[in-house]
Amino acid sequence: MTVETQVNSIENDIYAFSGAVTIPQAPPDFRSGFIGIIGRPNVGKSTLMNQLVGQKIAITSPVAQTTRNRLRGILTTPTAQLIFVDTPGIHKPHHQLGEVLVKNAKIAIESVDVVLFVVDASVNCGSGDKYIADLVTRSQTPVVLGLNKIDEQAASSRDAIDASYTQLAEEYNWQTVKFSAKNSDGLPQLQDLLISQLAPGPYYYPPDLVTDQPERFIMGELIREQILLLTREEVPHSVAVAIDKVEETPAITRVLATINVERDSQKGILIGKGGIMLKSIGSAAREQIQKLIAGKVYLELFVKVQPKWRQSRTRLAELGYRVEE
Repeated sequence: MTVETQVNSIENDIYAFSGAVTIPQAPPDFRSGFIGIIGRPNVGKSTLMNQLVGQKIAITSPVAQTTRNRLRGILTTPTAQLIFVDTPGIHKPHHQLGEVLVKNAKIAIESVDVVLFVVDASVNCGSGDKYIADLVTRSQTPVVLGLNKIDEQAASSRDAIDASYTQLAEEYNWQTVKFSAKNSDGLPQLQDLLISQLAPGPYYYPPDLVTDQPERFIMGELIREQILLLTREEVPHSVAVAIDKVEETPAITRVLATINVERDSQKGILIGKGGIMLKSIGSAAREQIQKLIAGKVYLELFVKVQPKWRQSRTRLAELGYRVEE
């Protein structure tokens, strides 16, 4: 993607998201740019982005490979605007969906100004981390190595774990920063380091915007998050949520959504005996959506079987999963 194409894309996103807007002129010495958050599945990338922008825009789950779409989170300070690009965890794909997700993560590496390579610092550097390290060094993009989950480090193994990542960073001459996305320890230092890596630039988005994604997209993600949390390994990644209709009135917002699964057995699990599971998912998701829109929500969920949708390029496209340009 060229710079001109990327800027045009951003302008289109802003118009689609919030209508015609006026973006102020940046002050002198203002810095801005795109930061790709890269790493293995379940290292805390989405939690980190939510903490940095100060609002929940990306879903989190103990289940790996939660993130599917490339999601932009925007942090604007008096001196800089950082646009974080949350990417799917890089892993060995096992189906067409996995291939699309990993390919999009690799594209993100080439289209950002800085790569924030996030690792799980509660365990030693592993082969998956080394694979990603080799991947990011093939581009000319500057890299910062972020050691997340320092709050989970055991005192007895801390020195050995840190040494394994120090060796990795020294091999590629990367700067490192330790932090906990969960409790925000070290995040100010991370933010300062990232800003120092950015070049002088303009506001790409209005200063009060925290994401370029429309509310409908985030609503679907919040529903999917509750499915992951409540069903865990029973229906982990065979789920795609489509928002069919959003009707807004001064008193309440009505949301109709379809949960797509691959098998009848998964449909049965999601509905549950007497519909209890679907009610639990709907109740929890409704609470999250109400926080998002700051108003009352009526949420109605349907479950539909779409056999092998993760293996079909057509179905993937219909559900919003495409290889990004």
